[in-house]
Amino acid sequence: MSDREQLLQILRPYGQEHVLNYWDELDEPVRSSLAEQVRSIDFARIKQLYESAGSHTDADASDRASRAVPPAELVEDALSHSTDELRRAKQRGIELLAAGNVGAIVVAGGQGTRLGFDHPKGMFPIGPVKGTMLFRILAQQLLARAREAGKPIPYYVMTSDATADETIACFEAEDFFGLPREDVFFFRQGNMPAVDDSTGKILLAEKGRIATSPDGHGGLLNGLQTSGALADMRERGIEFLHYHQVDNPTAIVCDPVFVGLHALRKSDVSTKVVAKVEPAEKMGVVCDVDGSTQIIEYSDMPDDIASKTDDAGELLLRWGNTAIHVFSRAFFERLCSDDSSLAFHVAHKKVPHLNDAGEPVSPDSPNAYKFEKFIFDSLPKAETALVVETDRTKEFNPVKNAEGSDSPATARAALVELYRNWLEAAGAEVADDAVIEISPLFAVDSEQLTTKIKPGQTFSGEVFLGP
Repeated sequence: MSDREQLLQILRPYGQEHVLNYWDELDEPVRSSLAEQVRSIDFARIKQLYESAGSHTDADASDRASRAVPPAELVEDALSHSTDELRRAKQRGIELLAAGNVGAIVVAGGQGTRLGFDHPKGMFPIGPVKGTMLFRILAQQLLARAREAGKPIPYYVMTSDATADETIACFEAEDFFGLPREDVFFFRQGNMPAVDDSTGKILLAEKGRIATSPDGHGGLLNGLQTSGALADMRERGIEFLHYHQVDNPTAIVCDPVFVGLHALRKSDVSTKVVAKVEPAEKMGVVCDVDGSTQIIEYSDMPDDIASKTDDAGELLLRWGNTAIHVFSRAFFERLCSDDSSLAFHVAHKKVPHLNDAGEPVSPDSPNAYKFEKFIFDSLPKAETALVVETDRTKEFNPVKNAEGSDSPATARAALVELYRNWLEAAGAEVADDAVIEISPLFAVDSEQLTTKIKPGQTFSGEVFLGP
């Protein structure tokens, strides 16, 4: 039986034979690649996802949101260190780091397309003075904490097909930013095919390539398991994983207080939140629904519910998701043991493709369904899901848009203000026009900086403090 006939046997039961329409025009390497794509797809699942694509209604979302209340397991103002629990948490986090029980996961599957940057987003230059790339800022935080703890902190870097090769090449060219090579573990999230919204037919990006997109940050679970990363964590004795996204240069990587709170509360998953600036802000809301902690996407939150206030006049559902988490490795293992632990979400998108005549089409309106999983859907499955409030200005300044909010300009301004506050807390005098950048290898927080700055020391102009 020919390769083509074998593939048709896979495709026919699902009406997807058109995927091989151009088989005879393809050379052997392209045929081999297309065959690999076909064999990797769970067509029964794609059929089921397509058929259920319209089952989620606005009424369903509104009903769930109407039952939402503030999270019960909430620690407020975690950066203050002002309570006995927070002080104990910091000490516990330091102990866990020193015992080698903590690792870190960075989600780095996205490209900088929206920023006009044709590379993995982690390579984007964000440092206010040196233009330090996002990868370096985050990785060297990890290196600084590992040096302080006296134990390595392995870094698990999730890439995508679009970013994997260039990300690995970047780490190699930068000598892994000082991290030991054996402590950096690259793995990829998976892909899902895009399907035509009116027919359920899988779309072709080229005559020998199916149109696919990454399966979302929820693809982390399958990636951890199939790559061997989860087994690596187990062998190293890693019990807790700090999870952060590559686009947030102010994320406090492996924050001892956060890790310690997670451990003290015996949480499966913990989530940092910030107060939303307005009801319509495009952030998922962390809340409890029917006694279960979960995240409701902003698009599923009706305006009247998003605008509700409490007795103090503050937004009732104000806890915005920062995508900063701590996971217990044991919780990851439980989730990975159940293939259906995270449901796929459907997104209606514009997907360029080949039409029936084999001509490229760039649609003006949404024409296809994409399928992805979200890691935050794990919250309702946790026995304990802790919610920890942090300060947006100090810890949540993502780089998502070319201009306006959450842009390089706002992130750089936030970094400058953060470093200014550190210097002033150390007793330094900082000129109003000073532009400041502090390498994590010089100091990871204001407490460390205090030991390196003399009271009364002055700073003006462009200031870079590094090793």
